[in-house]
Amino acid sequence: MRFAAVISLPILISQPIVAFSPTSHRLIQPNAILTSRRMLNDHDNVEKFSIDVLGNPSEEPSEKSLMDQIPAASLTAALMASFPLEASAAGPDWGLFEGRIGSMLHPAMMASMFLFSISTALLGFQYRRQRTIGAEINALKKTLPKFDGTLSVAIAEAERAETVDTALVRKLKDAIPNQESLDVLTQERKELSGIGPKDKHFSQGALLAFLGTAFAIEGPLNTYARAGKLFPGPHLYVGAALVVLWAAAAACVPAMQKGNDTARSAHIAANVIAIALFGWQVVTGWPIFVKVVELTSWP
Repeated sequence: MRFAAVISLPILISQPIVAFSPTSHRLIQPNAILTSRRMLNDHDNVEKFSIDVLGNPSEEPSEKSLMDQIPAASLTAALMASFPLEASAAGPDWGLFEGRIGSMLHPAMMASMFLFSISTALLGFQYRRQRTIGAEINALKKTLPKFDGTLSVAIAEAERAETVDTALVRKLKDAIPNQESLDVLTQERKELSGIGPKDKHFSQGALLAFLGTAFAIEGPLNTYARAGKLFPGPHLYVGAALVVLWAAAAACVPAMQKGNDTARSAHIAANVIAIALFGWQVVTGWPIFVKVVELTSWP
């Protein structure tokens, strides 16, 4: 019996232990084990061996009887090895994460992140506008003639003067379109300052990078929990590219804060490409979403 155990041990050890695999297996079939035991017990010389409660043989086997046990022991070990061990039979219980609720987290969050990324981009362009509008205002101011107060008041005073300077009046009136443009730009800058796009863009961008990356990883993990494997394809590859683009855009921020225009251009380019790919992800993700709904159940 000891000899049979020695032969069986390497075969049993060779069984894969997949306790952390999400795929569940059947337990060892009792009928198969019972059959193997009967085959062993029916062998010619097995009756010579009896095991007491301490596992010690009551009778020392002869060399010939040991050799006779090899076929039966090998057959028993092979039958036992053909069935999964209990350690590999039960996969982990993922709970809600494996059900429909957990499976809906990725599509729901990523669709929200797509809209959130558009909002963040708009704030970024508003901040860029607020930062560059000052140059336009200064350029328009240089085109205006010098006058006290408002332009309309200056024109009225020039026309009521005892000696009317027609050239000055004409010059002031020609400046009316530029003054109107200047007033519009000044009001726009005031409104942008009230919104505070700089701080909002930074906060939303950081949150987008964190949540987007987190749920870009959560999606494949949920797929593996349900199916036991991933499904390589455009949706998976573009999702990975999105994470890289978000990281690249965030890496440009320190240089942007120092006034580096190249970093600003790279930041904008990375985010514009990311939004375009993100929109395409929503389209390619819809069939996957429908399939997940069909294959999962509540909760």
